[in-house]
Amino acid sequence: MSVVTYKCPNCDGELAFDPTTQKFVCPYCVSSFTKIELDDVQPERQADRAGQTDPPALNAAAAGQGKAAPKKEAGKGETEACLFTCPSCGAEITAGSTTAATYCFYCHNPVILTGRLDGAFLPDKIVPFKIGREEAENRFLQWVKKKWFVPKAFFGKKNLEKITGVYFPYWLVDADLRADMTANAQKVRVWRVGDTEYTETSYYQLYRQADIHFEDIIKNALKKSNREIVDQVQPYNPTDMVGFSMPYLSGFQAEKRDIERAELAGEVQEDIQKYSAALLRDTMSGFTAVQTVSGGVQVGRENWDYTLLPVWTLVYQGKKKDTFYFYAMNGQTGKVYGKLPLHYGKLALAAGIIFAVVFLLLMLGGWLLCM
Repeated sequence: MSVVTYKCPNCDGELAFDPTTQKFVCPYCVSSFTKIELDDVQPERQADRAGQTDPPALNAAAAGQGKAAPKKEAGKGETEACLFTCPSCGAEITAGSTTAATYCFYCHNPVILTGRLDGAFLPDKIVPFKIGREEAENRFLQWVKKKWFVPKAFFGKKNLEKITGVYFPYWLVDADLRADMTANAQKVRVWRVGDTEYTETSYYQLYRQADIHFEDIIKNALKKSNREIVDQVQPYNPTDMVGFSMPYLSGFQAEKRDIERAELAGEVQEDIQKYSAALLRDTMSGFTAVQTVSGGVQVGRENWDYTLLPVWTLVYQGKKKDTFYFYAMNGQTGKVYGKLPLHYGKLALAAGIIFAVVFLLLMLGGWLLCM
């Protein structure tokens, strides 16, 4: 398995993707390159540095031109942490079994574990980060400072440095299908003539059939991810989605999938059934009551894309060792979700102030009544 860093063509420094400019930037000579410019100069050089035995495969992955190997269902992969050598300083890098991009602990340069994202595990698509680290920190501070009872340490400098940009793996599913539904409906009409009230109940049998296209049904593809956070930072805007290219990972962490499509097929079918029924049911308006009798779905085409999506994350450990609080922000749209710790001292102080104010008001009211 190879470890790659993307080098600046001008000074040989390590390049990182800049979400603000959507370019690849060198922090040493301040050069920047578009994706097209990087594709023109990098593939051959990166293959040589990485010591690849199959340079064309790396070139295709780096340039986003296709997959290094035909797509297939993956078998059992690595299950334990592995050691890699940093191509910049030679230090050892420890990575978990699903880690695909990280940083060298010693020289802090971004490294990409290309073997984790090739063959069956090469993503189809990626949504690049649009929110950079500085903006992510500012948005975090703006969000958390509105919360009155959060411990200061949660948004202190030391904790702020732990904000990490991570590409998480997802399955995105498109489907074309035909759905139908039969239902019984009632329409009740009530009117009065003088002192007499009349009620008319009409009965209907309804039938609906529709050709439906679902775009990007999204499913988490990482077992260790916090499902609640994964769901709450959605949705993502598909207009920014591009074909996967390895350099987009430079400067960020990335995880590879460990949930295969076969494990999610039943869940996706349930979603398709549920969404289709809801769409057909919404067309049955104008009735007092509607009761579904039967319905079905015939899927004609189903396409799965293995996709990496951007999230800024922060984990805060509470006073108890097994207590953790999570913050996440969508790296494209900025949507925020988090579970915050409480500073019970601040909470007690606020409660004491409220109690004191109420007590004084009651005392003042009693004194005025006695006058």
